[in-house]
Amino acid sequence: GHVGTRYLDCADGQIKFDDGKKARFADEPIFYVGLGREADDSQGSGPAIKEGGLSRFLRAAQLGHPDEAGSVADVQRAAQDCVDLGLVCAYQKDAQDARARYALEPMFDDEIRAAVISDIRRKYVNLREQLALYDYTVFCGLPAPLLISEAPFIDWRVRARPAQPFVSLPLGPYCLLVGTPSGKTSRVGPVLWKTAVAMGPFKDHNRHIAESARLWIVASTEDQLVAVQSRFAPATADKPEATKP
Repeated sequence: GHVGTRYLDCADGQIKFDDGKKARFADEPIFYVGLGREADDSQGSGPAIKEGGLSRFLRAAQLGHPDEAGSVADVQRAAQDCVDLGLVCAYQKDAQDARARYALEPMFDDEIRAAVISDIRRKYVNLREQLALYDYTVFCGLPAPLLISEAPFIDWRVRARPAQPFVSLPLGPYCLLVGTPSGKTSRVGPVLWKTAVAMGPFKDHNRHIAESARLWIVASTEDQLVAVQSRFAPATADKPEATKP
C-alpha cells in the first residue's frame, strides 16, 4: 500500500495526502515555554523528552501490549512526557493570540516574547503541577477510532458540559491516555492499563478535537474527515460560480 497520511487541512477544508512517514503538514514552528516552577525560558526549544521510552510506550499502547511498554518508572516518565508535549500543543494558540495582541503595542521583539512567556506561564504552570500528580490510565482497543489534531490534549474539566473530572490525550487511533485527580500531594502512581469495551465518557472526544482544530486533523478513514469537513470548508464552496475568474 501507499505509505502516507490522509489529513484535513483546516485552512481550506480540503482532504489531502502527505506522502511518506514524515507528516510534513504537521511541521509548524513551536513557541516553547518551560512550565517548571523555576523554568529558564532562555533555554531549550522543547521539553526534555526520553524519546526511546516514549516510542516504546506509544507502540505498546497502540498494540494493546502493556507488558512491552517498559518498566513502571519508564512508563510513568513516558506518560508525563506525553502530558508535557500535550500542553506545548495546547498553548500554541494562546501564544499566537498573545503575540498578535502585543505586536499592536509599542514594544520591542524581546519584550513581546517575554510578555507572551509570562502569559503562558500564568495560565499553565499551576495546571502542569496539578497534572503531575494525576493518576494515568491507558485505555486500549477503543471501539471507534479517534481524531487527532495539532492540539490533541483535552481538559474535560473545562471543555465538557457538564464538566468531567479528567484530561485526555490520544496515543493512537484506538488508544487514549486519561488523567484523573488522585488526591496525592507527592509521588506519581503507576500507570494503569485498561481495555475499553465502549467509548463511554469519551464519546465526545472527536467533537472536541474538531471544534478546537485550527491547522489539521488526522483520522483513520477518509469518511471521518468528510464528516467534519463542512466545519472548515470555505463559505463559497457551495457556489461554484464564485470561484470563476
